[in-house]
Amino acid sequence: MSDAIVVLCTCPDNTSARQLAQTLLSEKLAACVNLIPQVTSLYYWQGKMEESQEVQLVIKSRRTLFGVLQQRIQTLHPYEVPEILAMPVLNGSPAYLQWLQEQTTP
Repeated sequence: MSDAIVVLCTCPDNTSARQLAQTLLSEKLAACVNLIPQVTSLYYWQGKMEESQEVQLVIKSRRTLFGVLQQRIQTLHPYEVPEILAMPVLNGSPAYLQWLQEQTTP
């Protein structure tokens, strides 16, 4: 298994999503962040069903950086409880995984 992870996070709008992505990239906590606009999210919040249009972030990072990455998202995110879900990358293109490693190394 590689050290690579994919982290999912939603933001309420493109501005906050872009700011978060740029910070994670500039701090080398992510190698790449995809912003997928107009994702419809349905969920319960405080006992009530909600429906929101959000921006889905797909963050490519490393497992060894997850603790710091999670803290930065929680600090910068406008939501009280942001989505932060990390999934392991079992395999990938060796060239891409090498690039990811280089981009997330200070």
